[in-house]
Amino acid sequence: MDFKLSEEQEMIVKTTRDFVVNELYPHEAEIEETGVLRHDLRDAIKKKAIEAGLYAANLPEEVGGGGLGLEAKTLMEREYGKTSHALHSWVARPTELLLACEGDQKERYLYPCARGEKRELFALTEPDAGSDVMGMKSNARRDGKDWILNGSKHFISGPVMPDFAIVFAATGVDESPRGQRKRITAFFVDVGTPGFDIRDGTHCVSYRGYKTFQLSFDNVRLGPGQILGSEGNGLEMSGKWLTYGRIFVGASCCGKAERLLGLATEWAATRKQFGQAIGKFQGTGFKLADMATELRAGDLLVEDAIRRADAGTLTDADISMVKLYCSEMVNRVADHTVQIYGGMGLMEELPIQRLWRDARLFMFAPVSEEMALNFIATHDLRMPRGY
Repeated sequence: MDFKLSEEQEMIVKTTRDFVVNELYPHEAEIEETGVLRHDLRDAIKKKAIEAGLYAANLPEEVGGGGLGLEAKTLMEREYGKTSHALHSWVARPTELLLACEGDQKERYLYPCARGEKRELFALTEPDAGSDVMGMKSNARRDGKDWILNGSKHFISGPVMPDFAIVFAATGVDESPRGQRKRITAFFVDVGTPGFDIRDGTHCVSYRGYKTFQLSFDNVRLGPGQILGSEGNGLEMSGKWLTYGRIFVGASCCGKAERLLGLATEWAATRKQFGQAIGKFQGTGFKLADMATELRAGDLLVEDAIRRADAGTLTDADISMVKLYCSEMVNRVADHTVQIYGGMGLMEELPIQRLWRDARLFMFAPVSEEMALNFIATHDLRMPRGY
């Protein structure tokens, strides 16, 4: 198996890395201090990203995107993982669910997102339905040709108040080999629609400057053109997007781990105690060696998932292994880095504590560690389902 990057892929990595280092790194301290991304700064980042050809690089060229394949997109996500989520989210990668748009939906939602004129939210999680999607209480009922939407969503994250949300709601019940299951449908809901309330949600100590929103729907009337895809295929669409999203999460974890390893290695080489660099002590050197080895394993798992996806053999268990290992790996690397830095690792003046906090979120987003383990046990090891 040849893991060498092509000339084009090396160029993509260099372009993305240079953008992250030159355009995003310099603003990390400001975001960390204020918790806010200034309007002029986010507009400047978006403008430069469009000029660099990085904006909407995940979408096909025919809709205004960069037309990159899975491996190239994954390489980009690895570089973005090294910096603040609030910053790199303005080098936007609109959800590929938008590719299911039909007719007028393309002009209203898809094309404006590809051009950077609109932003979307992916609204799936509810107070009683996180990993348990079948526990979803948001629902939509028919009223003539229209739909009436009711319910709520929380922990819906994004960099800014959106122009619209892609909202998942139950529109009925279907029979399945495992009994009755809710029929989940995706709807476009524009901000400003009567009955749709969206406001800032709780504040997370990770991803400072990146927002969470609370959404509520009180008899929101939606026309037949507001369905994304078709009735009942919401989970199928979201599942495919979330599947590739977990590969990107694995890559992002590897990028963050690489930055942490670089910082720890530099500190170990320059920080002196007892008259010598602390890297000379086995207690430090062994930690660095473990970090490098685990990072290599994470990169290989991500690369293996890409190869399986290209071959059409990727399974839920494969994806879960990537997400599980890489999220645990970056947290171990972050812990070791804090330990190597000692007290300085938790000082606000250095990025270590931010990277450490941000890494923690990967343990339960976009899917929890427990759910990943469950997928591996049931799909790969054929253990009985527990849910």
